[in-house]
This record gives sequence, structure tokens and C-alpha cells, in this order.
Amino acid sequence: MVSRVIPVNAFDLVLFGATGDLARRKIWPGLFHRFLAGQFADDSRIIGVSRSDLSRADFQAKVSAAISSAHDGDKDKISAFLDLIDYVSVDAAGDRGWDNLEAATRSDVIQAFYLSVAPKFFGAIARRLRDRGIATEESRIVVEKPFGHDLASARTLNAELRACFQEHQIYRIDHYLGKETVQNLMALRFANSLFEPLWNASHIDHVQITVSEKLSVDGRGEYYDQSGAMRDMVQNHLMQLLCLTAMEPPSKFTPNAVRNEKLKVIEALEAVESSDIARGQYRASGDQGSYRDHSGNDKSITESFIGLKVNVANWRWAGTPFYLRTGKCLRERLSEIAVYFRNPPHMIFPGLDVPQGNVLVIRLQPDEGMTLHTTIKDPGPGGMRLTEASLDMTFADSLKDAERPQDAYERLIMDVIRGDQTLFMRGDEVEAAWAWADPIIADWTDRNLKPQQYDVGSSGPEDSLLLMHRDGRRWRPIGN
Repeated sequence: MVSRVIPVNAFDLVLFGATGDLARRKIWPGLFHRFLAGQFADDSRIIGVSRSDLSRADFQAKVSAAISSAHDGDKDKISAFLDLIDYVSVDAAGDRGWDNLEAATRSDVIQAFYLSVAPKFFGAIARRLRDRGIATEESRIVVEKPFGHDLASARTLNAELRACFQEHQIYRIDHYLGKETVQNLMALRFANSLFEPLWNASHIDHVQITVSEKLSVDGRGEYYDQSGAMRDMVQNHLMQLLCLTAMEPPSKFTPNAVRNEKLKVIEALEAVESSDIARGQYRASGDQGSYRDHSGNDKSITESFIGLKVNVANWRWAGTPFYLRTGKCLRERLSEIAVYFRNPPHMIFPGLDVPQGNVLVIRLQPDEGMTLHTTIKDPGPGGMRLTEASLDMTFADSLKDAERPQDAYERLIMDVIRGDQTLFMRGDEVEAAWAWADPIIADWTDRNLKPQQYDVGSSGPEDSLLLMHRDGRRWRPIGN
């Protein structure tokens, strides 16, 4: 299978926060990869914006360093990419530099303004783009999470953006939605007749969604301590994975049709009982400091791990729980969706040790792909014995002739230029997710509940295991 690269029309991509960490690690290498793939029109341009007083050559040197650290490209290709890049020094919250930015942008090509800056600057930048006539009615504005800290702040942020841009111009990035496997989940469900008839409570016992990280919060502990795992991961990333797993088939594959179905899932979520929540915080182990060490707050009760049992109150999923968990300093880096099918209604092999029922595992990272665990006869003589066998599709192995898998940011930025909002969150989705999450957070805040301590390199706190055990279920192992 050979990937087909579809070029985009000429554009001006204006990147605010162009010297920041996200730009260095993800955005510049991603844009360079798309340039190498031949996806840019010849007269496309990228304009870096930050407060730093840099010359164009100095800025290009920074971009070159970011590219070189992520891609071993030859000097001629890097030089050709750098020729597309300009730089303007702008004070996002003041008046300095905006005249220069206005002079540097064009109104006769696609305009995209990427705000890779703190959310507190979103409103100020949006207003200046509008008031100075830099943005047009066809321009697109891209904003990074967090989309608010709670429902009230999310509404304020949405109102600031909508005062300057229409909803169809606003692209809220959740990079999880740009992952190849996440999109393949929709193809798996809606392009194959094999799974969709079974994708309901009659045939699925439960679903596990895991996003496990080995890294600590060291280096970003002060920020993380103001959010915690619930705000940082569950309300956005895991919520989106839940929506794509549980949503009804949209009438057609268009941005609003897909996002309408995702919104219905969020609105169907039942309130979560306190007994269905497990919160944890990693403790010191060996040379590894504790969460409180890394956050700089020796009295912190912010969670670095959370596990929840979530119910979707609709006909498709009544009686089938979704178990969500995410945490820092766990055993392995792992993101996956595991769909556990019910056992056969009648087992014709009495007395045999029957393996666990069929499980479809959709891996987001590492080794993106899908595995279907099935039960077969153990080969060899001696009568009927049952064992498990896996049907595995690791994308890197199964699609050897395909183009190098795109990073999520590569795909999402190109979707912005195309004007395709399918993989971006709509404002009402964001607000609905906060409306569900806020009461959960408020409950443990009001009761001053302390998270349970867990060891670095473990699978999380003991309460997380009990959350499953009391239902007669077990979490899939994190790593070996």
C-alpha cells in the first residue's frame, strides 16, 4: 500500500509562540516533514511570531536546529524549507509589532493563525487580528489545550474567540485525535460490516481505555499541580477516545456530523459516584523524587493518577461500563483502547480451561496497530485443548510500503489548511466535557480528599485495582 500525498493550496501559516517548546519539538519538525513530502504549494509561507527580538537569520537558525534534532535531512532540503520562513517580533498583549505582522501577511491565500501560547493570550491575540484587519472572514485560528480550567473559564474562552471568529474558523487541537490509530478506529467501525453489528452492550462486556506514562511531572510540576490528571488528561484526551469508541455512526463523514455524535456521547454520560473513582499520587522511590517534590508543594493533594468507571446512558451501551485510567510514573508508556467482548452464551467444551473471551486491542502508542485476541484449539494430538491466539496488525509491519506514519501535528496542521474540522473539538463539546468533569473535581475538592500513594514503576494505586476487582474484572497489564 502506497500513501498518496495530496498537496494543499498556497497558505500563510502564522505561528505565535514560534520559539516555544511545542514549536521546537513538534510543529517545526512536523511542517518540515510535510514539506519533504511535497505537500506545500510553491508560494506557501510560514511566519514565526514571538516576543524575542530576533533577525530573520537568527530565527531560521533556531528552526534549523529544531529540525536537525528531529530529522536527519540534507542541508539543501533544510535550506529550501527555511526559505519559506519569515519572522516578526510581536508583543501579543501590547501594540508592538502588529503593523509589521500586518505587512507580512497576505489576504489572497489561505490564512491560518496558530496560537501556540498560553490560553491567557488567546483573547488578546484574536482581538488584535480582528481589529487590525489582519484576519479575514476566511482565516482560521488554531488554539492549543487547555481549553479552560473548568466550565466557567471554558465558556469565557469560547466567548472571547467567538467574538472575533466564527465557530467554523476555530480549530481546537487535541493531538490525540490526529493519531493514525484513533482515525483507524472510525474506519474499523464504520467501514467494516464485521464489527459494527457487535458494537453494543449485547456483545461487549466492558471497555478499558488506558493512557500510561513513565515520565514524572518534574520540570512542569508547578503547572501540573494546578490541573492534575483529571483536567490534564481525562477531560480532553481520554474523553475524545471514549467518544470515538462509543459514538453512533454519523449519517456522513463530515466534521459536524462526526462532532454531533461525539457530543451526544458526552451528554449521555452518567454522573460518576465517588466509589467509582480511584485517585493516586506517586511517592519517592530510589533516586526518583515524589510528586510533591516535583510540584514544589509538600502538601499537595493533586492527583498524578486517576481511574474511573464511567457509564454511557443510552440504548447502545446500557450495562456496559467504560473504565478509564491515566497516570504519571507508571510501568510503561502505553496508550490503548481494549474492547472486551462477552463470552459465548453457551460453552460446549465443559471442563476445559477456557481462555478469556475475545479482546480487541487498539494501540495508540507505542507500535500503533490493532490486535484481536481469539480462542483456538491448541495444536497437537491428545484431544481438545483451548488456547489463545492473536491476529495482529502493527502498522509498521503490515503497511511496509506506506509513507512514514505522520505525527499527529503534521496531519492536524494540514487539516487546518484544508479547512477540515473533523479531528478538532467544537466549542459545545469542550463545554459539555467540563460540565461532566466539574462535579467530580468539586466533590473531592470540597471533601479535601487525599490521593492514595503508589510506587514509581507500578500500575497505579491499590484503589484502581479494587475498582475493577469488585466488578469481577481485571485491568490489562501495563507492560510485561
